[in-house]
Amino acid sequence: MPLKSKKFSGVSLLTSAIAIVATAHTQLNRRTRQIKRLVFDEGPGALTDKIRTKLSDAIRPKTFMWHVFPSDVLQADLSKPQHQTIPVRNDGQPIELNWIVGPAGPGSGGHTTIFRTLKYLQAAGYRNRVYFYDPYGGDGKYYQDLARSHYGLTCEIQDIRHGMKDAHGVIATCWPTAYAAFNASCSGKRFYFIQDYEPYFYPVGTNSALAETTYRMGFHGITAGRWLSEKLTREFGMDTDWFPFGCDTTRYRFDANSQRSGIAFYARAGTPRRAVEIGLLALELFSKRQPEIELHLFGQPMGSLPFKFTNHGLVSPDKLNQIYNRSFAGLSLSLTNVSLVPHEMLACGCIPVVNEADHNRIVLDNAYVRYAALLPHALAETLEAIVTMPNFGSAAQRAADSVKSTSWDTAGAAVDTAIRNAIAADAARSRSRRTFPISISL
Repeated sequence: MPLKSKKFSGVSLLTSAIAIVATAHTQLNRRTRQIKRLVFDEGPGALTDKIRTKLSDAIRPKTFMWHVFPSDVLQADLSKPQHQTIPVRNDGQPIELNWIVGPAGPGSGGHTTIFRTLKYLQAAGYRNRVYFYDPYGGDGKYYQDLARSHYGLTCEIQDIRHGMKDAHGVIATCWPTAYAAFNASCSGKRFYFIQDYEPYFYPVGTNSALAETTYRMGFHGITAGRWLSEKLTREFGMDTDWFPFGCDTTRYRFDANSQRSGIAFYARAGTPRRAVEIGLLALELFSKRQPEIELHLFGQPMGSLPFKFTNHGLVSPDKLNQIYNRSFAGLSLSLTNVSLVPHEMLACGCIPVVNEADHNRIVLDNAYVRYAALLPHALAETLEAIVTMPNFGSAAQRAADSVKSTSWDTAGAAVDTAIRNAIAADAARSRSRRTFPISISL
């Protein structure tokens, strides 16, 4: 019996070894064919990109990436909201606001709008404080210095982990900061400065659910544009006000002497809601129909593409103004709230081509924007219609004129009014709760 068992064990090991070798041979042949096909079809660069992607996947931590402190999520019991008081304002006393802001890198469009609004309110007499909220463990001093040097902040800046002072208003500026605003013990009406529908930033899952929950926290929303305001009120019952999109027409301006020869595309592949891949397919079609037209890509550095283009990467506003003034049209796609790019293009006489969607039409509300289905052929045809347009110069001038009165001061004034009215309304309700009617019996 023992000899038979050893014989059986040896056969089993041999069978397993043969199976392993056969599997390895199959996989080796598969990988060899894959490499040959990849290099032949797309070139050596495609193979390099594939290897780099696999390596980055291998070394990436397998833990969940938290965009919010888990402790803040655990503390936020929406069934037991804290009662927030608003300090009484004496005549002539400035409104004090605590802004909770995520770490701000240079050139961030969202932070630019936040800090531009903050500075407008400061000029209007508000007293602002910024509290940075950073679950990524960044260097707080770096972000403070950047906020002052790059964004021009002069107000008090602190780390939220050290607590917040009492204020008349506390303003969350993105979904992770809403948890901090909800949990904070300081006084102040809770506001939510909302520039986009953030659940759409993620696949359906933890992050999208946590982001959506913040719209149920009872904050007063102040949204970028009417579409977002109506959506949040309709779907979550939020009290909201909205501000119109502004445009810095001192920086983005029409140059009648500029020679136009191109198309501009806002291409940030790291921002899925901007549908960059569809835009690139549209440009591939367009380049075959209009090969003499230059293609200018900006937003981030791009790798190799199947058409000729100028890779501008991340550019300064002044450089962007030059690109727009050299372009007949600009492609700006958005699957959720529209970006600031179409207004900036218009100011330079560059006709924006935008995907057909209510969230784009409602916010832009401009007759010179061209809309097309979010399909490569439809977008390419719309771009082609613009570059072959007769009397383009006069159309470009009219497009630029259409946004001359579009000012960030108008947006700031709308936010100012919304905050003052909301604080005053809460103060009035608070006074009415303290006033008891006197019943007189005859």
